[in-house]
Amino acid sequence: MSHTFSEETHRNLLARIPRRTGREIADWMRTVEEGPSLLRFEERVSWLRGAHDLAYGHAKAIIHEYDLRRAARRLL
Repeated sequence: MSHTFSEETHRNLLARIPRRTGREIADWMRTVEEGPSLLRFEERVSWLRGAHDLAYGHAKAIIHEYDLRRAARRLL
């Protein structure tokens, strides 16, 4: 299974997350940062879903966005 959505789908999901969850993306990034140090993508998605009662697509988009931002920080 692919770990990523198309860029358009990813952006659409991110735009809906604050409205659906009541939390901004920056809050979710902090939650993932402060969460358990799980290595596998699907493990982190499962943790986020279970701990915060998120839909699979939203959890997957949050983890993917976290990975993108983390990779961008490493390039600096």
